[in-house]
Amino acid sequence: MYLKQLEICNFRNYDKLNLSLSPYINIFYGDNAQGKTNLLEAIYFLGLSKSHRCSNIENLIKSGSSTSNVKGSLDFNANNIEMFIGFAKDKKNLKINGQPVSKIKEYISYMNIIFFGPDDLELIKGNPDVRRKYLNTQISQISSSYVKILDDYNKLLKMRNDYLSNYNYKFDNSYFEILTNYLIERAVSIYKYRRNYIEKINKLVPEIFYKITGFSDFSIKYVPNIDLELDSINIKDNMLQKLHEILEEEKLAGKTLLGPHRDDFEYLLNDKNLKLYGSQGQQRVSVITLKLAEITIFKKIKESTPIILLDDVFSELDDHKKNNLLEYIDNTAQVIITTTDLSNIDSEIIKHANVMKICNGNLEEVK
Repeated sequence: MYLKQLEICNFRNYDKLNLSLSPYINIFYGDNAQGKTNLLEAIYFLGLSKSHRCSNIENLIKSGSSTSNVKGSLDFNANNIEMFIGFAKDKKNLKINGQPVSKIKEYISYMNIIFFGPDDLELIKGNPDVRRKYLNTQISQISSSYVKILDDYNKLLKMRNDYLSNYNYKFDNSYFEILTNYLIERAVSIYKYRRNYIEKINKLVPEIFYKITGFSDFSIKYVPNIDLELDSINIKDNMLQKLHEILEEEKLAGKTLLGPHRDDFEYLLNDKNLKLYGSQGQQRVSVITLKLAEITIFKKIKESTPIILLDDVFSELDDHKKNNLLEYIDNTAQVIITTTDLSNIDSEIIKHANVMKICNGNLEEVK
Protein backbone atom coordinates (compact mmCIF):
# COMPACT_ATOMS: atom_id res chain seq x y z
CA MET A 1 0.00 0.00 0.00
CA TYR A 2 1.24 3.49 -0.77
CA LEU A 3 -0.03 7.01 -1.32
CA LYS A 4 0.70 8.09 -4.90
CA GLN A 5 -0.76 11.58 -4.95
CA LEU A 6 -1.79 14.05 -2.27
CA GLU A 7 -3.88 17.20 -2.77
CA ILE A 8 -4.47 19.68 0.05
CA CYS A 9 -6.67 22.76 0.08
CA ASN A 10 -6.83 25.27 2.98
CA PHE A 11 -5.31 22.84 5.47
CA ARG A 12 -3.31 24.43 8.34
CA ASN A 13 -0.72 26.70 6.65
CA TYR A 14 -1.29 25.27 3.16
CA ASP A 15 -3.39 27.12 0.56
CA LYS A 16 -3.13 24.52 -2.16
CA LEU A 17 -0.72 21.64 -2.58
CA ASN A 18 -0.53 18.92 -5.21
CA LEU A 19 2.18 16.41 -4.41
CA SER A 20 3.46 13.20 -6.02
CA LEU A 21 5.03 10.67 -3.65
CA SER A 22 7.49 7.83 -4.05
CA PRO A 23 6.28 4.35 -3.05
CA TYR A 24 9.42 4.04 -0.91
CA ILE A 25 11.20 6.82 1.01
CA ASN A 26 10.07 10.45 0.97
CA ILE A 27 11.93 13.09 2.98
CA PHE A 28 10.60 16.58 3.74
CA TYR A 29 13.03 18.91 5.45
CA GLY A 30 13.09 22.53 6.55
CA ASP A 31 13.12 24.81 9.56
CA ASN A 32 10.55 24.52 12.34
CA ALA A 33 7.05 25.97 11.82
CA GLN A 34 7.21 25.69 8.01
CA GLY A 35 4.54 22.98 7.62
CA LYS A 36 6.38 19.65 7.84
CA THR A 37 4.20 18.22 10.63
CA ASN A 38 1.10 19.75 9.00
CA LEU A 39 1.84 17.71 5.88
CA LEU A 40 1.99 14.46 7.86
CA GLU A 41 -1.14 15.49 9.73
CA ALA A 42 -2.96 15.90 6.41
CA ILE A 43 -1.97 12.36 5.38
CA TYR A 44 -3.01 10.99 8.79
CA PHE A 45 -6.32 12.86 8.52
CA LEU A 46 -6.92 11.54 5.00
CA GLY A 47 -6.50 7.95 6.19
CA LEU A 48 -8.20 8.04 9.58
CA SER A 49 -10.63 11.00 9.27
CA LYS A 50 -9.17 12.58 12.40
CA SER A 51 -6.05 14.41 13.53
CA HIS A 52 -3.38 12.96 15.79
CA ARG A 53 -2.82 16.44 17.26
CA CYS A 54 -6.25 17.90 18.05
CA SER A 55 -9.87 16.80 18.43
CA ASN A 56 -11.51 19.90 16.93
CA ILE A 57 -11.28 19.70 13.13
CA GLU A 58 -12.07 23.39 12.84
CA ASN A 59 -8.46 23.98 13.96
CA LEU A 60 -7.28 22.24 10.78
CA ILE A 61 -8.87 24.82 8.47
CA LYS A 62 -6.48 27.53 7.27
CA SER A 63 -7.08 30.87 8.95
CA GLY A 64 -9.45 32.99 6.88
CA SER A 65 -11.09 29.99 5.18
CA SER A 66 -14.38 28.29 6.06
CA THR A 67 -13.78 24.92 4.40
CA SER A 68 -10.89 22.57 3.72
CA ASN A 69 -10.30 19.29 1.94
CA VAL A 70 -7.68 16.59 1.54
CA LYS A 71 -7.60 14.18 -1.38
CA GLY A 72 -5.34 11.23 -2.06
CA SER A 73 -4.75 8.55 -4.65
CA LEU A 74 -3.90 5.26 -2.95
CA ASP A 75 -2.38 2.13 -4.48
CA PHE A 76 -3.83 -0.79 -2.52
CA ASN A 77 -2.52 -4.12 -3.84
CA ALA A 78 -2.38 -2.72 -7.40
CA ASN A 79 -5.88 -1.23 -7.12
CA ASN A 80 -6.27 2.54 -7.39
CA ILE A 81 -8.42 4.07 -4.65
CA GLU A 82 -9.35 7.75 -4.56
CA MET A 83 -9.93 9.03 -1.01
CA PHE A 84 -11.44 12.41 -0.19
CA ILE A 85 -12.39 14.35 2.94
CA GLY A 86 -14.02 17.75 2.76
CA PHE A 87 -14.90 19.48 6.01
CA ALA A 88 -16.18 22.65 7.61
CA LYS A 89 -16.24 23.04 11.40
CA ASP A 90 -17.77 19.76 12.70
CA LYS A 91 -19.10 18.56 9.35
CA LYS A 92 -17.24 15.98 7.23
CA ASN A 93 -17.84 14.78 3.70
CA LEU A 94 -16.16 11.41 3.06
CA LYS A 95 -15.80 9.82 -0.38
CA ILE A 96 -14.15 6.72 -1.82
CA ASN A 97 -13.72 6.69 -5.59
CA GLY A 98 -16.12 9.62 -5.84
CA GLN A 99 -18.91 7.86 -3.94
CA PRO A 100 -20.12 9.28 -0.59
CA VAL A 101 -19.32 7.15 2.45
CA SER A 102 -21.61 7.61 5.45
CA LYS A 103 -19.90 5.21 7.84
CA ILE A 104 -16.43 5.99 9.14
CA LYS A 105 -15.73 2.29 9.73
CA GLU A 106 -15.96 1.70 5.97
CA TYR A 107 -13.81 4.70 5.10
CA ILE A 108 -10.88 3.99 7.43
CA SER A 109 -10.58 0.37 6.34
CA TYR A 110 -8.60 1.37 3.23
CA MET A 111 -5.54 3.33 4.31
CA ASN A 112 -3.43 2.01 7.19
CA ILE A 113 -0.99 4.32 8.96
CA ILE A 114 1.60 3.95 11.70
CA PHE A 115 2.85 7.25 13.06
CA PHE A 116 6.11 7.93 14.94
CA GLY A 117 6.53 11.38 16.50
CA PRO A 118 8.22 13.39 19.26
CA ASP A 119 5.13 13.13 21.47
CA ASP A 120 5.19 9.31 21.47
CA LEU A 121 6.49 9.29 25.05
CA GLU A 122 2.96 10.27 26.08
CA LEU A 123 2.00 6.70 25.21
CA ILE A 124 3.92 5.63 28.29
CA LYS A 125 4.10 8.79 30.43
CA GLY A 126 0.61 10.10 29.72
CA ASN A 127 -2.76 9.30 31.25
CA PRO A 128 -4.61 6.03 30.47
CA ASP A 129 -6.99 7.81 28.06
CA VAL A 130 -3.98 8.52 25.78
CA ARG A 131 -3.17 4.81 25.60
CA ARG A 132 -6.84 3.82 25.16
CA LYS A 133 -7.23 6.27 22.28
CA TYR A 134 -4.12 4.88 20.62
CA LEU A 135 -5.23 1.27 21.10
CA ASN A 136 -8.66 2.08 19.65
CA THR A 137 -7.09 3.73 16.60
CA GLN A 138 -4.80 0.80 15.85
CA ILE A 139 -7.47 -1.89 16.25
CA SER A 140 -9.95 0.19 14.23
CA GLN A 141 -7.57 0.16 11.26
CA ILE A 142 -7.69 -3.64 11.06
CA SER A 143 -11.29 -4.25 12.13
CA SER A 144 -14.34 -2.32 10.93
CA SER A 145 -16.47 -4.37 13.35
CA TYR A 146 -14.51 -2.94 16.26
CA VAL A 147 -15.29 0.60 15.08
CA LYS A 148 -19.04 -0.15 15.13
CA ILE A 149 -18.94 -1.86 18.53
CA LEU A 150 -16.87 0.95 20.05
CA ASP A 151 -19.22 3.58 18.63
CA ASP A 152 -22.26 1.74 20.05
CA TYR A 153 -20.54 1.40 23.41
CA ASN A 154 -19.71 5.12 23.61
CA LYS A 155 -23.31 6.08 22.77
CA LEU A 156 -24.69 3.71 25.42
CA LEU A 157 -22.10 4.91 27.92
CA LYS A 158 -23.20 8.52 27.39
CA MET A 159 -26.86 7.54 27.85
CA ARG A 160 -26.05 5.64 31.04
CA ASN A 161 -23.91 8.47 32.40
CA ASP A 162 -26.60 11.03 31.56
CA TYR A 163 -29.17 8.98 33.44
CA LEU A 164 -26.91 8.50 36.46
CA SER A 165 -26.38 12.24 36.73
CA ASN A 166 -29.94 13.40 35.90
CA TYR A 167 -32.48 10.88 37.23
CA ASN A 168 -34.01 13.35 39.75
CA TYR A 169 -34.53 10.80 42.55
CA LYS A 170 -37.02 8.71 40.51
CA PHE A 171 -34.77 5.87 39.45
CA ASP A 172 -36.29 3.60 36.78
CA ASN A 173 -34.63 0.25 37.51
CA SER A 174 -36.12 -1.51 34.46
CA TYR A 175 -34.86 1.10 32.00
CA PHE A 176 -31.48 1.27 33.69
CA GLU A 177 -31.07 -2.52 33.66
CA ILE A 178 -31.82 -2.70 29.92
CA LEU A 179 -29.29 0.07 29.27
CA THR A 180 -26.71 -1.68 31.43
CA ASN A 181 -27.17 -5.04 29.70
CA TYR A 182 -26.72 -3.47 26.26
CA LEU A 183 -23.59 -1.71 27.52
CA ILE A 184 -22.14 -4.94 28.93
CA GLU A 185 -22.66 -6.81 25.65
CA ARG A 186 -20.54 -4.25 23.79
CA ALA A 187 -18.04 -4.07 26.65
CA VAL A 188 -17.31 -7.80 26.49
CA SER A 189 -16.63 -7.57 22.75
CA ILE A 190 -14.26 -4.63 23.25
CA TYR A 191 -12.41 -6.48 26.01
CA LYS A 192 -11.92 -9.45 23.67
CA TYR A 193 -10.66 -7.36 20.75
CA ARG A 194 -8.17 -5.57 22.97
CA ARG A 195 -6.97 -8.73 24.67
CA ASN A 196 -6.45 -10.50 21.33
CA TYR A 197 -4.58 -7.50 19.91
CA ILE A 198 -2.23 -7.29 22.91
CA GLU A 199 -1.64 -11.05 22.64
CA LYS A 200 -0.54 -10.58 19.02
CA ILE A 201 1.73 -7.71 20.08
CA ASN A 202 3.34 -9.83 22.80
CA LYS A 203 4.37 -12.48 20.29
CA LEU A 204 6.60 -9.89 18.63
CA VAL A 205 7.81 -7.28 21.14
CA PRO A 206 10.23 -9.37 23.24
CA GLU A 207 12.51 -10.09 20.27
CA ILE A 208 12.32 -6.51 18.93
CA PHE A 209 13.13 -4.98 22.32
CA TYR A 210 16.02 -7.42 22.79
CA LYS A 211 17.49 -6.53 19.39
CA ILE A 212 17.41 -2.84 20.22
CA THR A 213 18.56 -2.93 23.84
CA GLY A 214 20.00 -6.37 24.60
CA PHE A 215 17.45 -6.77 27.42
CA SER A 216 14.92 -9.60 27.46
CA ASP A 217 11.59 -10.14 29.26
CA PHE A 218 9.85 -7.10 27.77
CA SER A 219 6.06 -7.25 27.34
CA ILE A 220 2.89 -5.19 27.07
CA LYS A 221 0.36 -5.87 29.82
CA TYR A 222 -3.33 -5.26 29.19
CA VAL A 223 -4.92 -3.82 32.35
CA PRO A 224 -8.73 -4.07 32.22
CA ASN A 225 -10.78 -3.58 35.37
CA ILE A 226 -12.43 -6.98 35.11
CA ASP A 227 -11.32 -10.64 35.02
CA LEU A 228 -10.87 -11.67 31.38
CA GLU A 229 -9.84 -15.25 32.13
CA LEU A 230 -13.52 -16.19 32.19
CA ASP A 231 -15.62 -17.14 29.15
CA SER A 232 -18.00 -14.59 27.58
CA ILE A 233 -21.06 -15.54 29.65
CA ASN A 234 -19.16 -15.40 32.91
CA ILE A 235 -17.51 -12.11 31.97
CA LYS A 236 -20.99 -10.65 31.42
CA ASP A 237 -22.24 -12.04 34.74
CA ASN A 238 -19.13 -10.81 36.54
CA MET A 239 -19.44 -7.31 35.10
CA LEU A 240 -23.18 -7.14 35.84
CA GLN A 241 -22.59 -8.20 39.45
CA LYS A 242 -19.84 -5.62 39.93
CA LEU A 243 -22.00 -2.86 38.45
CA HIS A 244 -24.81 -3.80 40.84
CA GLU A 245 -22.37 -3.65 43.76
CA ILE A 246 -21.15 -0.15 42.91
CA LEU A 247 -24.49 1.34 41.79
CA GLU A 248 -24.82 3.67 44.78
CA GLU A 249 -21.24 4.82 44.22
CA GLU A 250 -22.04 5.48 40.56
CA LYS A 251 -25.13 7.49 41.50
CA LEU A 252 -23.00 9.71 43.71
CA ALA A 253 -20.35 10.08 41.00
CA GLY A 254 -22.92 10.56 38.24
CA LYS A 255 -21.03 8.29 35.85
CA THR A 256 -20.18 4.68 34.99
CA LEU A 257 -17.18 3.51 37.02
CA LEU A 258 -16.54 0.12 35.40
CA GLY A 259 -15.90 -0.82 31.79
CA PRO A 260 -13.41 -0.66 28.91
CA HIS A 261 -13.56 3.15 28.97
CA ARG A 262 -11.33 2.82 32.07
CA ASP A 263 -8.84 0.30 30.61
CA ASP A 264 -5.11 0.80 30.46
CA PHE A 265 -1.99 -1.02 29.30
CA GLU A 266 1.54 -1.07 30.71
CA TYR A 267 5.06 -1.55 29.38
CA LEU A 268 6.89 -4.12 31.51
CA LEU A 269 10.56 -5.08 31.72
CA ASN A 270 11.20 -7.98 34.09
CA ASP A 271 7.66 -7.39 35.43
CA LYS A 272 8.48 -3.78 36.36
CA ASN A 273 6.32 -0.97 35.00
CA LEU A 274 8.62 1.19 32.84
CA LYS A 275 6.39 4.20 33.37
CA LEU A 276 7.45 4.12 37.01
CA TYR A 277 10.88 2.50 36.92
CA GLY A 278 12.27 2.94 33.40
CA SER A 279 14.73 5.53 32.12
CA GLN A 280 13.56 7.91 29.38
CA GLY A 281 15.66 5.92 26.92
CA GLN A 282 13.93 2.67 27.89
CA GLN A 283 10.56 4.38 27.71
CA ARG A 284 11.21 5.69 24.20
CA VAL A 285 12.44 2.28 23.00
CA SER A 286 9.33 0.68 24.51
CA VAL A 287 7.03 2.79 22.36
CA ILE A 288 9.19 2.26 19.26
CA THR A 289 9.07 -1.49 19.92
CA LEU A 290 5.27 -1.43 20.13
CA LYS A 291 4.99 0.37 16.81
CA LEU A 292 7.52 -1.85 15.06
CA ALA A 293 5.48 -4.87 16.14
CA GLU A 294 2.37 -3.25 14.69
CA ILE A 295 3.98 -3.02 11.25
CA THR A 296 4.27 -6.82 11.23
CA ILE A 297 0.67 -7.24 12.45
CA PHE A 298 -0.67 -4.97 9.72
CA LYS A 299 1.27 -6.91 7.09
CA LYS A 300 -0.16 -10.23 8.29
CA ILE A 301 -3.76 -9.16 8.78
CA LYS A 302 -4.21 -6.69 5.93
CA GLU A 303 -1.74 -8.46 3.58
CA SER A 304 -0.33 -5.05 2.80
CA THR A 305 2.21 -2.76 4.42
CA PRO A 306 0.99 0.31 6.29
CA ILE A 307 2.21 3.79 5.39
CA ILE A 308 4.89 4.87 7.87
CA LEU A 309 4.97 8.50 9.01
CA LEU A 310 8.14 9.60 10.85
CA ASP A 311 7.83 13.11 12.24
CA ASP A 312 11.31 14.38 13.17
CA VAL A 313 12.25 11.23 15.09
CA PHE A 314 15.70 10.52 13.64
CA SER A 315 17.24 13.39 15.60
CA GLU A 316 16.17 11.64 18.82
CA LEU A 317 17.58 8.20 17.95
CA ASP A 318 21.14 6.91 17.96
CA ASP A 319 22.45 5.07 14.89
CA HIS A 320 21.62 1.64 16.32
CA LYS A 321 17.96 2.53 16.88
CA LYS A 322 17.69 4.24 13.47
CA ASN A 323 18.99 1.11 11.76
CA ASN A 324 16.62 -1.12 13.73
CA LEU A 325 13.67 1.07 12.83
CA LEU A 326 14.55 1.00 9.13
CA GLU A 327 15.18 -2.77 9.26
CA TYR A 328 11.59 -3.40 10.31
CA ILE A 329 10.22 -0.96 7.78
CA ASP A 330 12.48 -2.32 4.98
CA ASN A 331 11.96 -1.46 1.29
CA THR A 332 8.42 -2.80 1.02
CA ALA A 333 6.78 0.09 2.89
CA GLN A 334 6.21 3.70 1.94
CA VAL A 335 7.99 5.94 4.44
CA ILE A 336 7.37 9.67 4.77
CA ILE A 337 9.96 11.42 6.92
CA THR A 338 10.22 14.98 8.20
CA THR A 339 13.39 16.48 9.61
CA THR A 340 14.99 19.86 10.27
CA ASP A 341 18.42 18.57 9.28
CA LEU A 342 19.31 16.09 6.55
CA SER A 343 22.48 15.16 8.43
CA ASN A 344 20.24 13.21 10.85
CA ILE A 345 19.56 10.73 8.06
CA ASP A 346 22.04 8.31 6.52
CA SER A 347 23.41 9.56 3.20
CA GLU A 348 22.62 6.23 1.51
CA ILE A 349 18.95 6.66 2.42
CA ILE A 350 18.92 10.23 1.08
CA LYS A 351 20.57 9.10 -2.16
CA HIS A 352 17.60 6.86 -3.06
CA ALA A 353 14.83 9.02 -1.57
CA ASN A 354 12.40 11.57 -2.92
CA VAL A 355 13.65 14.71 -1.09
CA MET A 356 11.65 17.96 -0.83
CA LYS A 357 12.36 21.18 1.04
CA ILE A 358 9.44 22.89 2.81
CA CYS A 359 9.41 26.64 3.34
CA ASN A 360 6.23 28.30 4.64
CA GLY A 361 3.93 25.72 3.09
CA ASN A 362 5.74 25.65 -0.26
CA LEU A 363 7.70 22.67 -1.60
CA GLU A 364 10.88 22.61 -3.61
CA GLU A 365 12.28 19.37 -5.03
CA VAL A 366 15.90 18.67 -4.08
CA LYS A 367 18.04 16.81 -6.60
